[in-house]
Amino acid sequence: MSTLKVGSIQPNSGTKLNITGSTLLITTASGHFSGSYEGMDIDTAEIVDNAVSFAKLENRYTAKVDITTYTGAVSIDWAAGTTFKMGSSLSGAIEFDFTNFKQGQVITFYNLTGSETITFDSDAGASETFNKVGAVDYDGTTTNMIQVECIDDSTNAIFNYSVAAYTSDPTPS
Repeated sequence: MSTLKVGSIQPNSGTKLNITGSTLLITTASGHFSGSYEGMDIDTAEIVDNAVSFAKLENRYTAKVDITTYTGAVSIDWAAGTTFKMGSSLSGAIEFDFTNFKQGQVITFYNLTGSETITFDSDAGASETFNKVGAVDYDGTTTNMIQVECIDDSTNAIFNYSVAAYTSDPTPS
């Protein structure tokens, strides 16, 4: 193990350290590093409050995924995005097959139209349960959104979902 000893690093000094190996430890007067850890894993304890920007979050929390298959089995990778947009009306019965879901994660399908049957499935190890929240059913004659929350991501996965029709309206009152 090699040790690199640095007297001090001045903020905005342009100093850049290139370290070969798996560990880089920088201690400042405040006890926090302000800058960039390029290509390295960061221990959660090293991240100060309110320091993670939207751009640093995984796709599962930020990305929109375009769905271009409108019938049959469609794989929905929860790690790929949080919002799933249908590019066209359903043309036949469709099954959304969920993978990489995490407990507490919510995804939204929107721009859903077409008078077809929608079913859910997942790659949970043993079984899965899908619970409808509320009394609204999918109506293919209108534009719909469906929100699905993963309640339990174990081998007996549980998902809650709700359906809502929507229209463009700039006056919510």
